[in-house]
Amino acid sequence: MTSSPTSSRAPRGLGFLAVPVLGLTFGLFSLSAAAQGPAPAAPAGRVSGTLLDQGTGQPLPFASVVLLRAQDSSFVAGAETLENGLFRLDQLGLGSYLLKSSAVGYQGLRRRVVLTAGAPELALGTLRLASISTQLKGVTVTGERATVENEPGKRVINVEKDLASVGGMATDVLRNVPSVAVDAGGTVSLRGSSNLTILIDGKPSGGANGGPGLRLDQIPASRIARIEVMTNPSAKYDAQGTGVINVILKKQTKNGVNGTASVLGGTGDKYNASLNLNRKQGPANLSLSYDRQDETYRNRTDFQQTSGPVATRQQGHGQERDASHSLNLGLNLDLGKEQSLSLSVNPTWQQEFNYNQQLLSTTRADEPTATQQGVQQLDVDVKVLENVASYRHGWEQHPGRELTAVAGAVLIRADIPVTQTLGTGALNSWRQQMNVDANIYFAQADYTLPLPADQGKIETGFKVEQQRSHGSADLFNQRPDVPGGYVRDPARSLAYTFRQTVPAAYATYQRRWAGWNAQAGLRTEYTRVNGAVEGGRGRFDLDYLGLFPTASLSHRFGGRRDTAKAAEQPQQLSFSYARRLNRPNFMQQLAVPLYQDPRFYRLGNPELRAEFSHNLELGHQLSLPGGAEITTTLFGRFTNNAIQRLRDVDTVATNLNPAAGLVLVETYRNLGSTTNVGLELTWSQPITAWWRVQANGSLYRAQLNTNAPDAGSRQALTGTARLNQNFSPTPTLDVQLTGAYRSATLTAQGRQLATGGLDVALRQRLWQNRAALTLRVSDLLNTQVRRAEVNSPDLQSTMYSKAETRVGWLGFTWYVGASKAKAGRIEAAPKGGGGGFGG
Repeated sequence: MTSSPTSSRAPRGLGFLAVPVLGLTFGLFSLSAAAQGPAPAAPAGRVSGTLLDQGTGQPLPFASVVLLRAQDSSFVAGAETLENGLFRLDQLGLGSYLLKSSAVGYQGLRRRVVLTAGAPELALGTLRLASISTQLKGVTVTGERATVENEPGKRVINVEKDLASVGGMATDVLRNVPSVAVDAGGTVSLRGSSNLTILIDGKPSGGANGGPGLRLDQIPASRIARIEVMTNPSAKYDAQGTGVINVILKKQTKNGVNGTASVLGGTGDKYNASLNLNRKQGPANLSLSYDRQDETYRNRTDFQQTSGPVATRQQGHGQERDASHSLNLGLNLDLGKEQSLSLSVNPTWQQEFNYNQQLLSTTRADEPTATQQGVQQLDVDVKVLENVASYRHGWEQHPGRELTAVAGAVLIRADIPVTQTLGTGALNSWRQQMNVDANIYFAQADYTLPLPADQGKIETGFKVEQQRSHGSADLFNQRPDVPGGYVRDPARSLAYTFRQTVPAAYATYQRRWAGWNAQAGLRTEYTRVNGAVEGGRGRFDLDYLGLFPTASLSHRFGGRRDTAKAAEQPQQLSFSYARRLNRPNFMQQLAVPLYQDPRFYRLGNPELRAEFSHNLELGHQLSLPGGAEITTTLFGRFTNNAIQRLRDVDTVATNLNPAAGLVLVETYRNLGSTTNVGLELTWSQPITAWWRVQANGSLYRAQLNTNAPDAGSRQALTGTARLNQNFSPTPTLDVQLTGAYRSATLTAQGRQLATGGLDVALRQRLWQNRAALTLRVSDLLNTQVRRAEVNSPDLQSTMYSKAETRVGWLGFTWYVGASKAKAGRIEAAPKGGGGGFGG
């Protein structure tokens, strides 16, 4: 990486991959055009159909459909059904086959299929699968899809099956995902790293992890169909972040008006309401959703710091109120059989009010302890407007061939006043006013060309994303003799600008044969980033080119995933590699002091550079008779130029304001390298027809090799454990008990201490599944707490923060139109704890 005032290398850098990608794309279109030439010697066969529940007639999404050769039962093709139960197998040769379909909780279906020259295409129509029901003391319980499923390269969380997210947000769903942790502030981390790329329906969300945009802790679980967590994503995805979290929102495809309406209340002044409606008429599908959130949380804090002969302590208590309105309007138009157009507008208004009272004490050697009473008020107002348009073009004669394009803009406006008041001292009150205007623009085009006989595919695409931000941070001193009581301090006020542009191109090649699946890809991203504080201070201007190869290889053996044969034990062995990067955000680079209280502020570092990592995984999946699933994953992440958060004593500010005791500054630096190597285990098992268990745990060694004199090289062993138990004691009652534990984790200067909790959730379906009543108690034992330690040559500190995590929630959901409550599905969800601007 180099620093440069110009972007002269941008065309050459991007051209490194753009030229071959253009050539490859041109070649793909040529091959496709050639494929449309003279008729082939033998027509390509096709088998299609729709899987439905035999009892209810409802579609069976994500069911497995496999085609085997009749003479030797060898694998020919396979697919999963869409959300409407539809499946299609293309590019088949003529001959006799055996079609097998299966879904969790249903009896397998087998049918003989014959394709001839006279009838190469066979439409099977609707195929109905009978549910596997077990009678238990007069209770009939039907099997269902697992909450967390492991697929090659990703984990899929079926939100509708997760009772632990009752009344919660997307972050509450992620608390139950292997490899993922969510702290009390709503910040999500993957295997110890919070550097993640977050997508909504495959598109940029507009907000960083814990940033001022649309955050995961503000997306209700009621709007989410599933969440995909990709630890080693392919070259098709942005190289930014340790991994990718893709939130897939619900989409109704049934004709007429359908949807849900729900209200939710929690102990301690917490209220939510949600309305989701969808109307499909012919080729048009119009959707409308509105979410209202108004929640108040109490908290306690205790921070202690020691540096040399000075020791300080801050004991506080207060409350935080989070309120938001979110509206989403969407329109999807089918432009014939091969094309579709989608438009969406999503305005969101977020407000946070935080009030804290603090007792500040300072102790110096041979001096009595001095105390001060302090009050801090934070009033945040954030407005987010997201506009997205997407277009899809398919080819009916060439299934799988697809061209997609998407473009959008996310506009963020934030107003953040902070007021600090001290009971005594020369500076007994001051105010900081921060304003942020941030815009994100993106455009992307992707092209997919399937290989003959469904043996794989080739993908290529381009993307450009630009972030623009400008803002101000004004400091006001108290002056009772002037109107308003405060006067702006020009010496301690500033304005800044920031711009980052990232053009990218990628190409991937995927090949399947005899149980093997291989994929290789290359992505190139050119980064141009610059920013400055008004007046030229803290200016930085960087540009650099990155190449990010990815590769994966998997092999399935031991039979197919068909539990009808009790002797079969399907297994899959997989390996993946990806090179990733972490670009520092503008708040980490700009020298803008953000005061949290009179003794602590954050300051960006203009010299901060991007970090790069190599990520490897080796995984094994085993399916046992009876529905048991065991997944084992070995992983390693090796990071160079690692970005670390550091706390130091600001000696200048400490000497200028002795009454404040120690004034701490938190900043970021590139500190050597980090290594994370570990093992993850996941076990899912239906114990009985009414009891299902899922357990997962991880153990990894974190090592930090630093080149900083105030942060020594260290290593630690970290572990996590989580146990979910689902019960169905009656035909309409679902119960879930969830326990989680995370051991202490390593930081640049210390560690975060262990934490854990226990949740319980119930849901009663009413009136033939037209309504549902939900109850959840989060952190039943009130054990979730945030504790951290810093041990450096110049500073020793302990941090304790206890938010209001034990909350009881009661919600009611009404289903509109064809929508109905289903076993294990939860549509309303309470937030599991307070969170706020800046994480």
